[in-house]
Formats: sequence, C-alpha cells, structure tokens
Amino acid sequence: MNKEKNLKILVTGVAGFIGSKICKKLIENKYTVVGIDDLSNGKKKNIPIGIKFLKLDLSRKSSIKKIPKCDIIFHLAGQSSGEKSFDYPIKDLEKNTISTINMIEYGIKNKCRKIIYASSMSVYGEPSNKSLNEKSQINPISCYGVSKITSEKYIKVFSKKLPYIIFRMFNVYGSGQNMRDLKQGMVSIYLSQALKGDKIVVKGSLDRKRDFIHIDDVTNIWMKTIKSKKINKIYNLSSGSNYKVRDLLKKILDLTGKKKILKMRGTIGDQFNSYSNNYQISKDFKYKKFINIDQGLKKFYTSEKKLK
Repeated sequence: MNKEKNLKILVTGVAGFIGSKICKKLIENKYTVVGIDDLSNGKKKNIPIGIKFLKLDLSRKSSIKKIPKCDIIFHLAGQSSGEKSFDYPIKDLEKNTISTINMIEYGIKNKCRKIIYASSMSVYGEPSNKSLNEKSQINPISCYGVSKITSEKYIKVFSKKLPYIIFRMFNVYGSGQNMRDLKQGMVSIYLSQALKGDKIVVKGSLDRKRDFIHIDDVTNIWMKTIKSKKINKIYNLSSGSNYKVRDLLKKILDLTGKKKILKMRGTIGDQFNSYSNNYQISKDFKYKKFINIDQGLKKFYTSEKKLK
C-alpha cells in the first residue's frame, strides 16, 4: 500500500476558485481532505463532496483548536484582490497575515510535515520591464502585496519547525472562477463582460504585461508538492508567458465576437508589468508542458458558454 495515500491534507480556502479545484484533484487521487472556509468570498457550492468541511474564520485564534490533526497544510485562504485591499486594509491583514500566523501555530502544534502557501506576484510591486525570477526585488505597492510578503516572512521564521513551499501565484484563470467579481482575475473579468454585454471595460493601460497560467497547471503542480522532497523554497508559479493586455483582449474579442473596448483610468496599486521566468518550478517539479493562452481561453470560454 502507498503510505502517501493515507495522508490527511488540510485545504484552507476550499470554497474558493483555486482551493476547490485543488481539493477535487486530491479527492480524485484518494487523499483524505479536511477543508476550511469562512464563506466570505467562496461559494458553498464549490466545496467538493467527500471531504470533512469546517466553516471557520482562520483570522480567529480560537478556530485552530477546532481543526483535526492533518499531515500537510495547503494554505490558500485569504483576501486575494489588490484593489479591494485598499478599501479594507485591516480586513486584508486579518484574512492574509493573521490567518497565516494561526496556521503556522496549528502546523507546529500538530507536527505537520509542511505547509504549502499561496503567495502572489503582488509581492514584487512595480518591476522594470523584464522577466521576474525568485530573486527579483521585492517592493509591493498594494496592501495585498504587503500582507502576502509579510506572511512569507513569518513562514520563513518558523521553517525549522514547519517546513514550507511558497508559490508566488501569477494570473490564474479557468472555469470555476467567480464571473461576478469584477475586481479580481483579469481574464475572468474581461471574459465575463464579453459574455454578458456588448463591450469590455478596461481599467488601465492596454500595454500592461501579464503572465497567465491555467488552473489545470496550477492544480497539477500543487499536487506534486505532496511527494516532493523540496522544502523551504519559493517558486514563481507561472506559465512563463508574456502578453500585453491588448493581446489578451484581442483573443477574447475574437472568441466572443464582440468589438468594443472602453478604456478607463487604472486602479490604485495595479502593477504595470508582471511576468515571470518559470525556470525553477519547471526544473524542480519536472513540469514543462503548460497550457498556452489560446488553449486555456478556449477551454474557459466553452465551459462558460455551457453554463449560460
């Protein structure tokens, strides 16, 4: 019997887009899963059948006493919008940093093997016009970015007692995203508008550059951390792509048959350039074949059309 299959995995943010997808993958691979969410952003309908679900606010220390012992922590819970972080900075701090400190305490107390943490490209801030790598300068320009890099630092401080892998997530997209939230997820925001109306509203320059990674690639790589011997490392979780916003818009317009773009002033804290070199993650996890933007957009569009 494969002893790894007997592992119990804790997934925080299980009702969210990425957390629910990773959870489904874990269930498919016969792992035992405990899922946690406060349902402030995630949807109950996203929670996969076959897990033990606990509705808990992880920013409250009392919550960790209610979580059963697990072997590995997949920590994806948090507030994930840079724009929203300026509206509610204290809430952003609680949902991202305080919740992470509490999960570190839980992991140490329960002698968990490791914590896998969903950080963000936002920690880099406004880089020069070049590809980012894990050694690029850290200089967040949003409250969200500050809370994420602070969480990373807390995780590092306690790494001798709780080993970690940190993924700095780039623009994740795909079926299952919240198409009603127009403040989070560039691809889903534009595709949602194209499907529902006659124009796409764009906040900011069409020359901004982004690295888009499909949700299937994200879930596949998170799954690899279970058996991986790599610990105490940070990775840019990206496809290694580099697209201007205008390139993405053209692809969405071509898919949907829409023609109009309404350009507006950009949002506070929005990064102009944010694209990555994914050499390290490809090497360490032996993952080379990322879904390209044309394939990914087509899958996303087709899934949303079926839901309409």
